[in-house]
Amino acid sequence: MGAGLSDTIAILDFGSQYTQLIARRVRELNVYCELIPHDATRDEIARLNPRGIILSGGPASVYDDGAPALPDFIFDLNVPILGICYGLHLLARALGGRVEKSTHREYGDATITVERADALFADLPASLQVWMSHGDQLTTLPPGFVSLAHSDTCPFAAIANPARKIYALQFHPEVAHTPRGVDILRHFLFDICACRGDWTPGAFIATTVAQIRARVGDGRVLCALSGGVDSTVAATLVGRAIGEQLVCVFVDHGLLREGEARAVIELFEHQNLEIVPVNAQARFLEKLRGIIDPEEKRKIIGAEFIRVFEETAESIARDKPIRFLAQGTLYPDVIESRAPERRAAARIKTHHNVGGLPEDLSFELIEPLRYLFKDEVRVVGVELGLPERVVYRQPFPGPGLAVRILGEVTQDRIEVLRAADAIVRAEIERANLARDVWQYFAVLTPLKTVGVMGDGRTYDNVVAVRAVTSSDGMTADWARLPYDVLARISSRIVNEVRGVNRVVYDVTSKPPGTIEWE
Repeated sequence: MGAGLSDTIAILDFGSQYTQLIARRVRELNVYCELIPHDATRDEIARLNPRGIILSGGPASVYDDGAPALPDFIFDLNVPILGICYGLHLLARALGGRVEKSTHREYGDATITVERADALFADLPASLQVWMSHGDQLTTLPPGFVSLAHSDTCPFAAIANPARKIYALQFHPEVAHTPRGVDILRHFLFDICACRGDWTPGAFIATTVAQIRARVGDGRVLCALSGGVDSTVAATLVGRAIGEQLVCVFVDHGLLREGEARAVIELFEHQNLEIVPVNAQARFLEKLRGIIDPEEKRKIIGAEFIRVFEETAESIARDKPIRFLAQGTLYPDVIESRAPERRAAARIKTHHNVGGLPEDLSFELIEPLRYLFKDEVRVVGVELGLPERVVYRQPFPGPGLAVRILGEVTQDRIEVLRAADAIVRAEIERANLARDVWQYFAVLTPLKTVGVMGDGRTYDNVVAVRAVTSSDGMTADWARLPYDVLARISSRIVNEVRGVNRVVYDVTSKPPGTIEWE
């Protein structure tokens, strides 16, 4: 589901670790954008009818063999272009400038001096703090270009050909380390590309509902419903579009948190959505027997979900087969799974609802949230009138506790983790920290350590506690929970959960770690 009638910016992805942040900043300015692979065809880009194009940074050098290249048709689209870092090098080299290996890689804070304040730097100070990250450097301007800014070590920190509306930055305006970066992007979007900034939750809902209705027609849709905000918002959008043609399926795969299945069923009894509960605990556990590798776990769970949906669809199809499957796939799922949209980027991990889907999928997918970040989904949920307890429900992975149990998933280990996780959640909620922390949970490690309980020696499991703060799940920082909260969590787990004698706290941010351990 895309922008509909809203202005669109196409972001060509050359593999930078910051590319998704460009999308975040553009969206925050109420302008719709999509990440497009750097080797996209002219038709793939033209279908967006973009008001402008942003070329992302990337880890390659323009001189590397096999380095991502600038599409040869990019200038024929006659829209404004903004190149960032590697994007600057591509533009400069293609248009007759000279790019050379720098004598030293520049990485970190820098100060630039603005030489020309028009366009990108209008109303900004003459001296700006920015974030640099590059190994190559522009040494000769392409014909028709002027320098907009420089630093002590970078003679061309920003360049432009105003007549052709081509602009380029050696630094990264999308990161927080460039404090006025959003202002620079705002100038590009509104002053140069003439975007209207009309991509709002209400506009997204209206467009998406119309698109779903047109695609489904008189068909029926089965929606994978977990009770989380993503699947709930997806189901609500589809339900608003097609009403009684939608049936929601809630699968209890035995990997849910304590009391979760009952809570989800009770919740949706009041949401005017037809819901079919399926108990599939035994079959999922059997499929996971002996499996240790996390990628394999995710793929097995993703495939088994589909098998359950297929069987359920067949049993309730009546006189008309169910052709569509709706699910709450988000943009971070697509990005981290290295779905086809991100051919220049490395796969971080397979998400069960993206890369974990079987090749012989019998449904056509409807993913109305595929290009939204988590916080955007929550805003849409509020606009749809969903209860706050649903909109701000803590994220929970589709594979459930399976990816929080390191090693083999067994019934005994599920019960240990479920009990420990319930304590973590209860204590954080008791401390009124639930809305301050993005995600919080327990992880059952494969480690055992020596302990003393009572007068005896123990040799039992280590449980890790993970709590992070984030806005969209793409980056995260470990939560500085109060020591007394951590103390209560640790004390309760060791005393109340059989088989655990040690609790540790994870203080790793994302990156370098991911939020989930697997």
